[in-house]
Amino acid sequence: MHSVRPYNHRWFPSGSYIDSNRIIPRIADGFFLPAPPVFEKVPGATDFLLVTDWAPSGPDIAPLAFRRHMAYIPPMYDYISVTTADAAAPTPVRDGTIKLHDAAGFAGMRKAGRLSAEILDALVPFIQPGVTTAAIDDLVRTMMLEGGGIPATLGYRGFTHSCCTSINHVVCHGIPDDKPLREGDIINVDVTSIVDGWHGDTSRMYLVGDVPIKARRLVEVTYECLMLGIEQAKPGNRMGDVAHAIQSHAERHRYSVVRDFCGHGLGQMFHDAPEVVHAGRPGTGPELKPGMFFTIEPMINTGKYAVKMLPDGWTAVTRDRSLSAQFEHSIGITEDGCEIFTASPKGLNAPPWQ
Repeated sequence: MHSVRPYNHRWFPSGSYIDSNRIIPRIADGFFLPAPPVFEKVPGATDFLLVTDWAPSGPDIAPLAFRRHMAYIPPMYDYISVTTADAAAPTPVRDGTIKLHDAAGFAGMRKAGRLSAEILDALVPFIQPGVTTAAIDDLVRTMMLEGGGIPATLGYRGFTHSCCTSINHVVCHGIPDDKPLREGDIINVDVTSIVDGWHGDTSRMYLVGDVPIKARRLVEVTYECLMLGIEQAKPGNRMGDVAHAIQSHAERHRYSVVRDFCGHGLGQMFHDAPEVVHAGRPGTGPELKPGMFFTIEPMINTGKYAVKMLPDGWTAVTRDRSLSAQFEHSIGITEDGCEIFTASPKGLNAPPWQ
């Protein structure tokens, strides 16, 4: 069983809860669980099960302060809704097939993607020297709840925050903390909103104050890599065409493309098929078809592409401590191209914002 760290909390009969001395009210009837959920492992399963009854059964089961309500968990979800009584019953899990979605799916993804994009837009004036990533995380959570969404990362496999914040040589999955941002930093903020069961997953780079040319240029090229990959996302092309467009542009600028992490399918699941690699050969991989939903999220380094994991089990950093940057969009393949669900409503897709 994966270790899930306890989270400091207290539950109230009203459904509100207190988190670090801040009371966050319930925003809709039934929105919060009546008691802290726990994670258990079904024999033979490869993922965690969300158990609705608060009944600790061993040292490996720990309370989690916040988790999405059962009603928001569709049948094919990476969190599986069970009770302690039927925890051993067979439950649907993702099966590796690439799903093709209809117009209702596109509508759902537009709502979820727009909320995530609006949150990243709102961070533009907020991210400055002296601001902590914990404060960024608080703001993301507040805006997401007020916007009618749920933070997908909060509680995901024990992750205790509403976004990931990756600074300088951190490649991805950086954990928000109380360290202030410094002049010259570059930071990626990665958010995923769940709205009506659909996931809007996106990330964006921000420049903290006056940033050196080397770092600024990396950010610019990384965004170009993302958009060149998206240009190749159309019916009849293959995943390798997307990957080749990204890799060739990055290497043209003498940068490297991270291989250890990739994009992914999504929709009513946070992570689904297909895997979306960012380095590869044209004409290879799954064929792109209308109705496919997935993320493209290249991680580009100024040095070599090798990464290492920190002891927290989440944070990935460049092995040579070179700078890394990432941008991410959630897209859907249409009949003649693709739709970007997470495009900025204000046109703030990449710095500089002027």
